Amino acid sequence: MIDRWQNRGDQLPGEEVLYWHILLRDQPEAVALARLAQERLAPFAADLHFTPLEWLHITTMVVGHPSNAAPTKLLQETRKHLAPIAPAHVGTGSVAYHPEAIVLLVEPSEALRPFRTAAQAASRAITGRDGIDSEAPWIPHITVAYSTASRPAGPLIAALGRQLPRRSLTLDTLDLVTQIGPERSWAWRPLATITCGDTG
Repeated sequence: MIDRWQNRGDQLPGEEVLYWHILLRDQPEAVALARLAQERLAPFAADLHFTPLEWLHITTMVVGHPSNAAPTKLLQETRKHLAPIAPAHVGTGSVAYHPEAIVLLVEPSEALRPFRTAAQAASRAITGRDGIDSEAPWIPHITVAYSTASRPAGPLIAALGRQLPRRSLTLDTLDLVTQIGPERSWAWRPLATITCGDTG
């Protein structure tokens, strides 16, 4: 494992960036599973930064600076693209170890791809680009902890394992969130929630 923020650029205090997330605080099965993972990882808390359960999420797309995105128009456009999409039935419980984070995979990933496609299409219409993370492979996941130190992953894997009890989720919303300041401050401001099938 490595320190996620050692060589990573971060937002400045007060700087705002828009994200499309699927917020999970109203998904009790996901919250309980993340809590279980964090409890098992608690002995290593000195080297980890835990995602607050209030802000448990699946990052769907990074939109960018609000001044470039016209949030009201973006919401209208995204609602149009999300309207014909059916809720996604997915599962989570498989644990993956990234050098910078420990995550729960959300599978099948293809079930959530229409959400990202809708967000990208709306972003393209309003900003001229498919979000600022469009080149990166997208693997839907729930981050339970970020690494804040360089250390072997073995003890973490021994404590948490690679498979937690599988839980089923039905996901039918996208949340437009402003993240303010450095990532670890968790100064988030949800702006709107769009539901599948919502035509406004």
